[in-house]
Amino acid sequence: MRFRFVGTGDSAQTPCFGCDCPACAQARVFTSARRGPCSAEFWVDGRRYLLDAGRTDLAESCEQERPAAILLTHYHADHVQGLLHLRWGRGEPIPVLGPKDARGCADLYRNPGILDFRPGLKPFRPLHLDSMTAIPVPLVHSKPTLGYCLDDGGSKLAYLTDTLGLPPETERFLREWVPDVVVLDATYPASLTAPRNHNSLPMALQIIERLGAPRAFLTHMSHELAADMLRSPDQLPPHVRLANDGEEVRIGPLYEGGVTRLPVPPAASVVADDSPRC
Repeated sequence: MRFRFVGTGDSAQTPCFGCDCPACAQARVFTSARRGPCSAEFWVDGRRYLLDAGRTDLAESCEQERPAAILLTHYHADHVQGLLHLRWGRGEPIPVLGPKDARGCADLYRNPGILDFRPGLKPFRPLHLDSMTAIPVPLVHSKPTLGYCLDDGGSKLAYLTDTLGLPPETERFLREWVPDVVVLDATYPASLTAPRNHNSLPMALQIIERLGAPRAFLTHMSHELAADMLRSPDQLPPHVRLANDGEEVRIGPLYEGGVTRLPVPPAASVVADDSPRC
């Protein structure tokens, strides 16, 4: 399986406007430290599929490689805002699949352009995307939200963002499904004791441990978490790491579990706040 992190940040992104914390200061100097809206993509039989559409340069990337379909986790702005421009394009309709949400993103529903919205995916009912199966699973968030379990017949990857913990039925499914790789929301640093809508780092690590995942990547990270990791980089077990924008993960017999790694920026100190996140 070829999987790529397009964005690994939260709704504020890194750098966050007006913030001078170490992570934001670093990201203004090193492009490798920047984190855009949380999103990803994968390829099946030579065709590109998108997971969420929050990047504002989405239309540009789609001109380079038109997606076969877009899978939405939910309809918060930082996961759909790229569609506002893309919809006015030309050519064949692009299917956009996601959870049932009557409100969704109302303007997109009213004026879809080339986007063929197909809301109402059923949890645990498999989708067949060429030779890959994608199984939607329910998550815990402030809007109806789905994760996606991707199975190409040789490798399995669970993409789980945005969520605060996991519903019992989702956790049971994942323990039986046995993913090779888990990609999990880890928005807040450990110092935030009452997270909202998203996991803190300790919560994410506890979920990964319960699932028994052999490899895991953390995503939807706030600049506060990034800054905390700069101060204390040894908080993660060996099989868990922070994802980076533009990083590719290739799993399965052909790839021997390879990861294309980006440069690691230098360490710095930290500040944090407890602002809620979408």
